[in-house]
Amino acid sequence: MSADRPLIGVLALQGDVREHTAALTAGGARVLPVRRESELSEVDGLVLPGGESTTMSRLLETFGLLAPLRARIADGMPAYGSCAGMILLAEKVLDGRPDQHQLGGLDLIVRRNAFGRQVDSFEADLDFAGVDGGPVHAVFIRAPWVESSSPAVRVLATVPETTAAGAAAGRIVAVRQGAVLATAFHPELTGDLRVHRLFVDIVRGHESGSRRTTEER
Repeated sequence: MSADRPLIGVLALQGDVREHTAALTAGGARVLPVRRESELSEVDGLVLPGGESTTMSRLLETFGLLAPLRARIADGMPAYGSCAGMILLAEKVLDGRPDQHQLGGLDLIVRRNAFGRQVDSFEADLDFAGVDGGPVHAVFIRAPWVESSSPAVRVLATVPETTAAGAAAGRIVAVRQGAVLATAFHPELTGDLRVHRLFVDIVRGHESGSRRTTEER
């Protein structure tokens, strides 16, 4: 890994891969599309993009990535999931398919398609802990929200308590647990690089910590 430009993978089986690739590159990372176990083994962190969570779950198994990815996340690899990626990283999902696979990494329960159908897409400005520069404009497209989380999960953003938010008001939509980050919304679609830069910094910090631990042994 280059300390300044970590190599971050984008799971490239389905979803908005190109948009995440552009945001990560602009945010200071080198990027590798990940479709094979050999590519997964090369990266310092991984983004799971928005898309269709049940399709991505099935493709992970088809491409032989399900077990290796679970193992790398359990071993501490930084991961960031947006929308469908948040669903995959959760320990449990509501309103999912019975055969849907979860990767773990976030000790929480999410509700799939909580914001409704495509026509119910919703936008809001969110106060986002750990990100400077004012509110983050969030685009929710058939998005999940967090139903509940353990104390180990840090809540980074919730939907504002407004009439326009409806049932989404106050819902948790951005979280972090250790080196795992997730948002229910799509920062890759807005041109705001702050969430991606936060993840690049998480990867840098994780790799620096790993090197220190190795040197101290």
